[in-house]
Amino acid sequence: MLKRSLCAWITALVLPLAPLAAKAELVIDIIGGAESAIPVAVAPFKWEGDGSPPEDVARIISDNLVRTGQFQSLPRSEFLETPSQQSEVRFANWRALGVDNLIVGEVQPDGDRFRVRYELLDVFGGSRMEGKSFAVPRDAMRTVSHVISDEIYEALLGRPGAFNTRIAYVAMQDRRNGDREWRLVIADADGYYPESILSSSQPIMSPAWSPGGDRLAYVSFENRRSEIYIQEIGSGERERVASFEGINSAPAWSPDGRRLALTLSRGGQTDIYVLELDSGDLRRVTDHWAIDTEATWMPDGRSLLFTSDRGGNPQIYRVNVDNRNVQRVTFEGNYNASPTLSPDGRRVAMVHRTDRGYGIAVQELGENGRFRVLTRGSQDESPSFAPNGAMVLYATRADGRAVLGTASLYGEARQILSTDGERIREPAWSP
Repeated sequence: MLKRSLCAWITALVLPLAPLAAKAELVIDIIGGAESAIPVAVAPFKWEGDGSPPEDVARIISDNLVRTGQFQSLPRSEFLETPSQQSEVRFANWRALGVDNLIVGEVQPDGDRFRVRYELLDVFGGSRMEGKSFAVPRDAMRTVSHVISDEIYEALLGRPGAFNTRIAYVAMQDRRNGDREWRLVIADADGYYPESILSSSQPIMSPAWSPGGDRLAYVSFENRRSEIYIQEIGSGERERVASFEGINSAPAWSPDGRRLALTLSRGGQTDIYVLELDSGDLRRVTDHWAIDTEATWMPDGRSLLFTSDRGGNPQIYRVNVDNRNVQRVTFEGNYNASPTLSPDGRRVAMVHRTDRGYGIAVQELGENGRFRVLTRGSQDESPSFAPNGAMVLYATRADGRAVLGTASLYGEARQILSTDGERIREPAWSP
Protein backbone atom coordinates (compact mmCIF):
# COMPACT_ATOMS: atom_id res chain seq x y z
CA MET A 1 0.00 0.00 0.00
CA LEU A 2 2.84 2.36 0.82
CA LYS A 3 4.33 1.64 -2.58
CA ARG A 4 1.06 2.43 -4.34
CA SER A 5 0.55 5.66 -2.39
CA LEU A 6 4.14 6.73 -3.04
CA CYS A 7 3.74 6.12 -6.77
CA ALA A 8 0.42 7.95 -6.82
CA TRP A 9 1.99 10.89 -5.01
CA ILE A 10 4.83 11.12 -7.53
CA THR A 11 2.36 10.76 -10.41
CA ALA A 12 0.18 13.55 -9.02
CA LEU A 13 3.22 15.80 -9.04
CA VAL A 14 3.59 15.54 -12.80
CA LEU A 15 -0.05 15.58 -13.94
CA PRO A 16 -1.06 18.50 -16.22
CA LEU A 17 -2.38 21.58 -14.48
CA ALA A 18 -4.84 24.17 -15.71
CA PRO A 19 -3.06 27.42 -16.66
CA LEU A 20 -3.55 30.18 -14.11
CA ALA A 21 -2.17 33.66 -13.57
CA ALA A 22 0.86 33.88 -11.27
CA LYS A 23 1.02 35.96 -8.11
CA ALA A 24 4.23 36.92 -6.35
CA GLU A 25 3.46 36.37 -2.68
CA LEU A 26 1.59 33.91 -0.53
CA VAL A 27 -1.89 34.89 0.58
CA ILE A 28 -2.48 34.35 4.30
CA ASP A 29 -5.89 33.28 5.57
CA ILE A 30 -6.23 32.56 9.30
CA ILE A 31 -9.22 30.23 9.35
CA GLY A 32 -9.38 28.99 12.92
CA GLY A 33 -9.67 30.43 16.38
CA ALA A 34 -7.90 29.35 19.54
CA GLU A 35 -9.59 28.18 22.70
CA SER A 36 -8.27 29.14 26.18
CA ALA A 37 -5.83 31.55 24.55
CA ILE A 38 -4.20 34.54 26.26
CA PRO A 39 -6.20 37.71 25.44
CA VAL A 40 -3.94 40.44 24.09
CA ALA A 41 -4.34 43.70 22.23
CA VAL A 42 -1.87 45.23 19.79
CA ALA A 43 -2.54 48.94 19.35
CA PRO A 44 -1.73 50.47 15.93
CA PHE A 45 1.81 51.82 16.13
CA LYS A 46 1.90 55.60 15.99
CA TRP A 47 3.33 56.85 12.68
CA GLU A 48 5.19 60.15 12.72
CA GLY A 49 6.13 60.46 9.06
CA ASP A 50 4.47 61.65 5.86
CA GLY A 51 2.02 59.46 4.00
CA SER A 52 1.57 55.90 5.19
CA PRO A 53 4.06 53.77 7.14
CA PRO A 54 5.99 51.17 5.11
CA GLU A 55 4.40 48.31 7.07
CA ASP A 56 1.61 47.87 9.59
CA VAL A 57 3.88 46.60 12.37
CA ALA A 58 1.04 46.08 14.83
CA ARG A 59 -0.93 43.98 12.35
CA ILE A 60 2.06 41.75 11.65
CA ILE A 61 2.65 41.23 15.38
CA SER A 62 -1.04 40.48 16.00
CA ASP A 63 -1.23 37.97 13.13
CA ASN A 64 1.95 36.27 14.31
CA LEU A 65 0.63 35.80 17.84
CA VAL A 66 -2.82 34.62 16.77
CA ARG A 67 -1.64 31.89 14.43
CA THR A 68 0.26 30.18 17.24
CA GLY A 69 -3.07 29.26 18.81
CA GLN A 70 -1.85 30.59 22.16
CA PHE A 71 -3.12 34.17 21.87
CA GLN A 72 -6.42 35.84 21.08
CA SER A 73 -6.04 39.37 19.75
CA LEU A 74 -8.73 41.98 20.42
CA PRO A 75 -10.11 43.43 17.13
CA ARG A 76 -9.23 47.07 16.56
CA SER A 77 -12.92 47.91 16.18
CA GLU A 78 -13.35 47.21 19.91
CA PHE A 79 -10.55 49.51 21.10
CA LEU A 80 -11.55 52.36 23.42
CA GLU A 81 -8.24 54.18 22.83
CA THR A 82 -5.09 53.82 20.74
CA PRO A 83 -2.13 54.68 22.98
CA SER A 84 1.45 54.56 21.69
CA GLN A 85 3.27 54.51 25.05
CA GLN A 86 2.63 53.42 28.62
CA SER A 87 1.96 56.93 29.90
CA GLU A 88 -1.05 57.21 27.55
CA VAL A 89 -2.67 53.95 28.66
CA ARG A 90 -5.81 53.91 30.79
CA PHE A 91 -5.39 50.40 32.13
CA ALA A 92 -8.98 50.30 33.47
CA ASN A 93 -10.28 50.49 29.88
CA TRP A 94 -8.28 47.45 28.84
CA ARG A 95 -9.17 45.50 31.97
CA ALA A 96 -12.83 46.14 31.16
CA LEU A 97 -12.24 44.61 27.71
CA GLY A 98 -10.74 41.49 29.28
CA VAL A 99 -7.25 42.05 27.90
CA ASP A 100 -4.32 40.55 29.83
CA ASN A 101 -1.50 42.20 27.90
CA LEU A 102 -1.24 45.27 25.69
CA ILE A 103 1.41 46.02 23.07
CA VAL A 104 1.96 49.67 22.09
CA GLY A 105 4.59 51.41 20.02
CA GLU A 106 5.53 53.86 17.30
CA VAL A 107 7.44 54.13 14.02
CA GLN A 108 9.50 57.23 13.23
CA PRO A 109 11.52 58.13 10.11
CA ASP A 110 15.19 58.54 11.04
CA GLY A 111 17.15 59.67 7.98
CA ASP A 112 17.28 56.74 5.56
CA ARG A 113 16.12 54.38 8.32
CA PHE A 114 13.16 53.94 10.64
CA ARG A 115 13.11 53.81 14.40
CA VAL A 116 10.66 51.24 15.75
CA ARG A 117 9.81 51.20 19.44
CA TYR A 118 7.49 48.86 21.32
CA GLU A 119 6.34 48.20 24.88
CA LEU A 120 4.70 45.05 26.28
CA LEU A 121 2.40 45.98 29.16
CA ASP A 122 0.80 43.93 31.92
CA VAL A 123 -2.76 45.27 31.98
CA PHE A 124 -3.75 43.96 35.41
CA GLY A 125 -0.47 44.94 37.03
CA GLY A 126 -0.34 48.27 35.21
CA SER A 127 3.35 47.72 34.51
CA ARG A 128 5.84 47.40 31.68
CA MET A 129 7.12 43.86 31.08
CA GLU A 130 9.34 44.34 28.05
CA GLY A 131 10.32 47.02 25.56
CA LYS A 132 12.97 48.00 23.08
CA SER A 133 13.83 50.37 20.26
CA PHE A 134 15.27 49.37 16.86
CA ALA A 135 16.77 51.35 13.97
CA VAL A 136 16.17 49.50 10.71
CA PRO A 137 16.14 50.13 6.93
CA ARG A 138 12.82 50.21 5.07
CA ASP A 139 13.21 46.69 3.70
CA ALA A 140 13.66 45.27 7.21
CA MET A 141 10.35 46.44 8.65
CA ARG A 142 8.72 43.01 8.46
CA THR A 143 11.86 41.43 9.90
CA VAL A 144 11.84 43.72 12.95
CA SER A 145 8.12 43.01 13.36
CA HIS A 146 8.96 39.30 13.57
CA VAL A 147 11.79 39.99 16.03
CA ILE A 148 9.40 41.95 18.26
CA SER A 149 6.86 39.12 18.00
CA ASP A 150 9.53 36.64 19.11
CA GLU A 151 10.44 38.80 22.11
CA ILE A 152 6.79 39.18 23.15
CA TYR A 153 6.17 35.44 22.74
CA GLU A 154 9.16 34.56 24.91
CA ALA A 155 8.34 37.18 27.55
CA LEU A 156 4.80 35.83 27.95
CA LEU A 157 5.37 32.11 27.53
CA GLY A 158 8.97 31.60 28.59
CA ARG A 159 10.13 29.90 25.39
CA PRO A 160 11.48 31.22 22.07
CA GLY A 161 9.22 32.27 19.23
CA ALA A 162 9.67 31.15 15.64
CA PHE A 163 8.42 34.15 13.69
CA ASN A 164 11.80 35.37 12.41
CA THR A 165 12.50 32.13 10.56
CA ARG A 166 12.01 30.84 7.01
CA ILE A 167 10.19 28.12 5.17
CA ALA A 168 11.06 26.29 1.97
CA TYR A 169 8.56 24.76 -0.42
CA VAL A 170 8.10 23.60 -4.01
CA ALA A 171 5.87 25.66 -6.33
CA MET A 172 4.59 24.20 -9.59
CA GLN A 173 2.92 25.99 -12.50
CA ASP A 174 1.96 25.43 -16.14
CA ARG A 175 3.16 28.03 -18.62
CA ARG A 176 1.11 29.38 -21.53
CA ASN A 177 3.34 27.59 -24.05
CA GLY A 178 2.50 24.25 -22.47
CA ASP A 179 5.75 23.89 -20.54
CA ARG A 180 5.70 23.17 -16.84
CA GLU A 181 7.93 24.81 -14.25
CA TRP A 182 8.94 23.71 -10.77
CA ARG A 183 10.55 26.19 -8.38
CA LEU A 184 12.30 25.70 -5.08
CA VAL A 185 11.26 28.69 -2.98
CA ILE A 186 12.27 30.11 0.39
CA ALA A 187 10.13 32.69 2.20
CA ASP A 188 9.55 34.25 5.60
CA ALA A 189 7.70 31.98 8.02
CA ASP A 190 4.47 33.90 7.36
CA GLY A 191 4.86 33.43 3.60
CA TYR A 192 6.09 36.89 2.68
CA TYR A 193 9.15 37.70 0.54
CA PRO A 194 9.25 34.45 -1.46
CA GLU A 195 12.48 33.93 -3.40
CA SER A 196 13.16 31.21 -5.98
CA ILE A 197 16.55 29.60 -5.54
CA LEU A 198 16.08 26.99 -8.28
CA SER A 199 13.83 26.58 -11.32
CA SER A 200 13.46 23.44 -13.40
CA SER A 201 11.31 21.96 -16.14
CA GLN A 202 11.41 18.69 -14.20
CA PRO A 203 10.05 17.90 -10.71
CA ILE A 204 11.77 19.06 -7.53
CA MET A 205 10.91 17.27 -4.28
CA SER A 206 11.67 16.88 -0.57
CA PRO A 207 13.57 20.05 0.43
CA ALA A 208 15.37 19.66 3.76
CA TRP A 209 17.17 22.40 5.70
CA SER A 210 20.67 21.87 7.06
CA PRO A 211 20.99 22.38 10.84
CA GLY A 212 22.68 25.74 10.24
CA GLY A 213 19.93 26.93 7.90
CA ASP A 214 22.46 27.81 5.17
CA ARG A 215 21.88 24.84 2.85
CA LEU A 216 19.03 22.82 1.41
CA ALA A 217 19.11 19.20 0.31
CA TYR A 218 16.45 18.17 -2.21
CA VAL A 219 15.52 15.69 -4.92
CA SER A 220 15.68 16.81 -8.56
CA PHE A 221 14.56 15.01 -11.72
CA GLU A 222 16.41 17.42 -14.02
CA ASN A 223 18.41 14.55 -15.57
CA ARG A 224 15.23 12.51 -16.08
CA ARG A 225 15.87 10.45 -12.94
CA SER A 226 15.79 11.11 -9.22
CA GLU A 227 19.02 12.56 -7.82
CA ILE A 228 19.82 14.32 -4.55
CA TYR A 229 21.52 17.73 -4.47
CA ILE A 230 22.77 20.05 -1.75
CA GLN A 231 22.56 23.78 -2.48
CA GLU A 232 24.04 26.77 -0.66
CA ILE A 233 21.29 29.33 0.00
CA GLY A 234 23.54 32.39 -0.26
CA SER A 235 25.72 31.57 -3.26
CA GLY A 236 23.41 29.20 -5.15
CA GLU A 237 26.28 26.74 -5.54
CA ARG A 238 25.15 23.15 -5.46
CA GLU A 239 26.51 19.63 -5.50
CA ARG A 240 24.98 16.33 -6.56
CA VAL A 241 25.53 13.89 -3.69
CA ALA A 242 23.41 10.87 -4.64
CA SER A 243 22.76 9.49 -8.11
CA PHE A 244 22.59 5.77 -7.55
CA GLU A 245 20.73 3.32 -9.75
CA GLY A 246 17.03 3.30 -8.89
CA ILE A 247 15.33 5.64 -6.41
CA ASN A 248 17.25 8.45 -4.68
CA SER A 249 14.86 10.24 -2.35
CA ALA A 250 13.89 11.71 1.04
CA PRO A 251 17.14 13.36 2.22
CA ALA A 252 17.35 14.19 5.94
CA TRP A 253 20.23 15.99 7.67
CA SER A 254 21.83 14.59 10.79
CA PRO A 255 21.89 17.00 13.77
CA ASP A 256 25.60 17.69 13.25
CA GLY A 257 25.15 18.38 9.52
CA ARG A 258 27.77 15.82 8.53
CA ARG A 259 25.47 13.05 7.27
CA LEU A 260 22.36 12.58 5.19
CA ALA A 261 19.82 9.82 5.67
CA LEU A 262 18.52 8.75 2.25
CA THR A 263 16.00 6.38 0.74
CA LEU A 264 17.63 4.28 -1.99
CA SER A 265 16.44 1.30 -4.01
CA ARG A 266 19.82 -0.17 -4.84
CA GLY A 267 19.35 -3.75 -6.02
CA GLY A 268 15.58 -3.25 -6.23
CA GLN A 269 14.89 -3.09 -2.47
CA THR A 270 13.89 0.24 -0.93
CA ASP A 271 15.80 0.89 2.29
CA ILE A 272 17.27 3.63 4.47
CA TYR A 273 20.96 4.51 4.04
CA VAL A 274 23.27 7.02 5.70
CA LEU A 275 25.71 9.03 3.57
CA GLU A 276 28.84 10.59 5.11
CA LEU A 277 29.11 13.91 3.28
CA ASP A 278 32.86 14.45 3.70
CA SER A 279 34.03 10.97 2.71
CA GLY A 280 31.13 9.83 0.55
CA ASP A 281 30.89 6.60 2.54
CA LEU A 282 27.45 4.98 2.31
CA ARG A 283 26.02 2.67 4.95
CA ARG A 284 22.81 0.66 4.81
CA VAL A 285 20.66 1.06 7.91
CA THR A 286 17.58 -1.06 7.11
CA ASP A 287 17.42 -4.31 5.13
CA HIS A 288 13.87 -5.51 4.59
CA TRP A 289 11.67 -6.60 1.71
CA ALA A 290 9.15 -3.85 2.64
CA ILE A 291 9.42 -0.22 1.58
CA ASP A 292 11.45 1.72 4.18
CA THR A 293 11.45 5.47 3.48
CA GLU A 294 11.06 9.02 4.85
CA ALA A 295 13.74 8.90 7.54
CA THR A 296 14.17 11.68 10.09
CA TRP A 297 16.90 11.94 12.73
CA MET A 298 16.42 11.80 16.46
CA PRO A 299 18.24 14.66 18.26
CA ASP A 300 20.92 12.29 19.57
CA GLY A 301 22.10 11.60 15.98
CA ARG A 302 22.22 7.88 16.76
CA SER A 303 18.77 6.76 15.64
CA LEU A 304 16.18 7.47 12.96
CA LEU A 305 12.42 7.38 12.64
CA PHE A 306 11.14 6.15 9.29
CA THR A 307 8.02 4.93 7.48
CA SER A 308 7.64 1.25 6.61
CA ASP A 309 4.87 -1.09 5.52
CA ARG A 310 6.68 -4.12 6.92
CA GLY A 311 3.69 -4.76 9.20
CA GLY A 312 1.20 -4.71 6.32
CA ASN A 313 0.26 -1.03 6.52
CA PRO A 314 2.41 2.10 6.71
CA GLN A 315 3.58 2.79 10.27
CA ILE A 316 6.47 4.64 11.87
CA TYR A 317 9.47 2.74 13.19
CA ARG A 318 12.70 3.64 14.96
CA VAL A 319 16.09 2.21 13.97
CA ASN A 320 19.44 2.45 15.75
CA VAL A 321 21.98 3.54 13.14
CA ASP A 322 24.80 1.50 14.72
CA ASN A 323 23.22 -1.86 15.52
CA ARG A 324 20.23 -1.54 13.11
CA ASN A 325 17.78 -2.62 15.79
CA VAL A 326 14.21 -1.69 14.70
CA GLN A 327 11.22 -0.91 16.95
CA ARG A 328 7.70 0.08 15.99
CA VAL A 329 6.60 3.51 17.26
CA THR A 330 2.99 4.07 16.07
CA PHE A 331 -0.02 1.82 16.64
CA GLU A 332 -2.95 4.24 16.31
CA GLY A 333 -4.99 3.38 13.19
CA ASN A 334 -3.76 1.62 10.08
CA TYR A 335 -1.87 4.43 8.34
CA ASN A 336 0.86 6.63 9.81
CA ALA A 337 3.63 8.00 7.59
CA SER A 338 6.00 10.92 6.90
CA PRO A 339 7.38 11.40 10.42
CA THR A 340 8.91 14.71 11.49
CA LEU A 341 10.33 15.35 14.94
CA SER A 342 9.91 18.34 17.18
CA PRO A 343 13.31 19.97 17.85
CA ASP A 344 13.39 18.63 21.42
CA GLY A 345 12.66 15.10 20.21
CA ARG A 346 9.60 14.76 22.45
CA ARG A 347 6.93 14.62 19.73
CA VAL A 348 6.56 13.20 16.25
CA ALA A 349 4.13 14.67 13.71
CA MET A 350 2.91 12.46 10.89
CA VAL A 351 0.31 11.89 8.19
CA HIS A 352 -2.51 9.88 9.75
CA ARG A 353 -5.49 8.36 7.97
CA THR A 354 -8.77 9.54 9.49
CA ASP A 355 -12.42 8.95 8.61
CA ARG A 356 -12.17 12.01 6.32
CA GLY A 357 -8.96 11.05 4.58
CA TYR A 358 -5.42 12.06 5.50
CA GLY A 359 -4.78 14.52 8.32
CA ILE A 360 -1.81 15.58 10.43
CA ALA A 361 -1.42 13.97 13.85
CA VAL A 362 1.08 14.31 16.70
CA GLN A 363 2.25 11.61 19.12
CA GLU A 364 4.20 12.07 22.33
CA LEU A 365 7.31 9.88 22.42
CA GLY A 366 7.42 9.70 26.21
CA GLU A 367 5.77 7.16 28.46
CA ASN A 368 2.22 8.43 28.01
CA GLY A 369 2.41 8.16 24.19
CA ARG A 370 -0.49 10.60 23.78
CA PHE A 371 -1.81 10.69 20.21
CA ARG A 372 -4.00 13.44 18.78
CA VAL A 373 -5.12 14.62 15.35
CA LEU A 374 -4.31 18.27 14.57
CA THR A 375 -6.03 18.67 11.20
CA ARG A 376 -9.17 17.24 9.67
CA GLY A 377 -8.41 17.66 6.00
CA SER A 378 -8.70 14.88 3.45
CA GLN A 379 -5.35 15.38 1.71
CA ASP A 380 -2.94 16.77 4.31
CA GLU A 381 0.70 15.70 3.94
CA SER A 382 4.38 16.59 4.43
CA PRO A 383 4.36 17.88 8.04
CA SER A 384 7.29 19.98 9.30
CA PHE A 385 7.73 21.33 12.85
CA ALA A 386 8.45 24.96 13.64
CA PRO A 387 11.89 25.38 15.27
CA ASN A 388 10.23 26.05 18.66
CA GLY A 389 8.02 22.97 18.32
CA ALA A 390 4.76 24.92 18.78
CA MET A 391 3.36 24.67 15.23
CA VAL A 392 3.37 22.29 12.28
CA LEU A 393 3.61 23.35 8.64
CA TYR A 394 2.03 20.98 6.11
CA ALA A 395 0.75 20.66 2.54
CA THR A 396 -3.00 20.50 1.98
CA ARG A 397 -5.77 21.44 -0.42
CA ALA A 398 -8.21 24.34 -0.19
CA ASP A 399 -10.83 25.22 -2.79
CA GLY A 400 -9.31 22.69 -5.17
CA ARG A 401 -5.80 24.18 -4.90
CA ALA A 402 -2.59 22.73 -3.50
CA VAL A 403 -1.62 25.10 -0.66
CA LEU A 404 0.29 25.17 2.62
CA GLY A 405 -1.24 25.20 6.07
CA THR A 406 0.01 25.70 9.61
CA ALA A 407 -1.58 24.15 12.66
CA SER A 408 -0.91 24.99 16.29
CA LEU A 409 -0.22 22.33 18.90
CA TYR A 410 -2.10 24.60 21.32
CA GLY A 411 -5.76 25.31 20.65
CA GLU A 412 -7.36 25.14 17.23
CA ALA A 413 -5.71 27.98 15.32
CA ARG A 414 -4.94 27.15 11.71
CA GLN A 415 -3.68 29.17 8.77
CA ILE A 416 -3.68 28.62 5.01
CA LEU A 417 -0.96 30.07 2.76
CA SER A 418 -1.57 30.02 -0.98
CA THR A 419 -0.67 31.65 -4.29
CA ASP A 420 -2.79 32.28 -7.37
CA GLY A 421 -1.56 30.30 -10.34
CA GLU A 422 0.72 27.89 -8.51
CA ARG A 423 0.38 24.67 -6.60
CA ILE A 424 2.62 24.66 -3.57
CA ARG A 425 3.68 21.64 -1.55
CA GLU A 426 6.63 19.87 0.09
CA PRO A 427 7.07 22.45 2.89
CA ALA A 428 10.02 22.51 5.27
CA TRP A 429 10.47 24.89 8.23
CA SER A 430 14.00 26.21 8.78
CA PRO A 431 15.94 25.80 12.04
